[in-house]
Amino acid sequence: MNPDKVVTQIKNLGEFIKNNQNSDGSIPSTDKGEHDHWDHLESAMGLAISGFRDEFEAALDWSKNNQNPDGSWYELYSFSNPIEMNKQSNHASYFAVALFCHYLLYKDQTFINSMQEPLTLCLSFISSLQSKSGAIIWNIDEKGNKDFDYLLTGNSSIAKSIQSALHLYKVIGKETNPIKELLINLTDAIQNPSNKFDKKKDRSRFSMDSYYPVLSGVLDKSEETKYIKQTLEKFYVSDLGIKCVSDQPWVTVAETCEFVIALMKVGEKDLAIKFLTDIIQISDENMIPYMGWQYKEKIFWPEEQPNWTAGAEILAFDAVYKYSTASEIFLAN
Repeated sequence: MNPDKVVTQIKNLGEFIKNNQNSDGSIPSTDKGEHDHWDHLESAMGLAISGFRDEFEAALDWSKNNQNPDGSWYELYSFSNPIEMNKQSNHASYFAVALFCHYLLYKDQTFINSMQEPLTLCLSFISSLQSKSGAIIWNIDEKGNKDFDYLLTGNSSIAKSIQSALHLYKVIGKETNPIKELLINLTDAIQNPSNKFDKKKDRSRFSMDSYYPVLSGVLDKSEETKYIKQTLEKFYVSDLGIKCVSDQPWVTVAETCEFVIALMKVGEKDLAIKFLTDIIQISDENMIPYMGWQYKEKIFWPEEQPNWTAGAEILAFDAVYKYSTASEIFLAN
C-alpha cells in the first residue's frame, strides 16, 4: 500500500476512536456505550499509535481509577459504572501491554512510575489464578468463585502481557524474579497444551486458538509455523480473510488483523500485506471497518463498527508498515 495511504488510514481510524471516547476516558466497544477492559485497551493503543497521546493517557488513567483492589477489572462497564461483575484474567493482564506501548512510544519513565501500583496489582491478580499446570484460570464469577477452565487464547495474551511487564519492571527498577517464574510456568503450559486447556468446552472451532499462541511470544519458529499453517487451512477464506469460527461463513476484521500480526511474527510480510489489503474492504465509505462480513448472505454483520476493531486494524498497519516506535510490541519476544 502507498505510504501516504497508510498514514491517512491510521490517522482516520484514530480520529474515529477519539471521537467515540467518553468524557471519563473510557472507550466504548460500540455505539451501545458499553465496554470491557480488553476492548478499551485495544482501542486506547490505536489512539496512541495514531498520535492521540492525551486521549491515550486519559484511557490509561481510566484503567488506574477503575481497577479493583485485587488488581482486576470487572467484565463490563458503562462509562465508569460496572454492569457485569465477573472478572476475566486476560482483561486484567492486558494493561501491561498498553502501558508498554506507552513506554515504547514516549520513553516517559515518570508516567510509567505513576502506573507502577496498578501494574503490580494486575500481575498479582494473574499470579493468584495460576494452576499447577502453569495455565491461568480465565474467570472469577460475580460471587467470587473461580471458574476452573483455561483458555489457550487468553493464556497466550497473558503471556505477552507478562513479557511486556518484564520490560516495564526493568524500566522501573523493580525485582523481576516473581513474574519471571509466572511466565516460565505459563510458557510450559502453552508449549505443551495437551489436557491443560478447554476443560469444560472445546473451543477449537474458534480461529483465535489457532494463531494467538504465535502472538504469545513463547513458541519456537517450528511451533509458530505449525499454528500459522493450521489457521490458513481451517479458517482462511480466499481474498476475504480469517473466519471467526470454522463452521460459520463469517470473516471478521479484528481476527484477520491479529493474524496479520502473527504473519509478521513469522516473517510472512507479503502474505500479511495481502491479508491487510483484503480485509480493509470490510469498511464503510469512510474506511471505518465493520465487525465482519457474512459472505454467504453478502452483508456486513453485525452492522457494528467497534472501536476495538479499528484499534486492531491500526496495530496491524503498524506491525506491517513500521509506522510507530511501538510497531514491534507483538513481534519481539
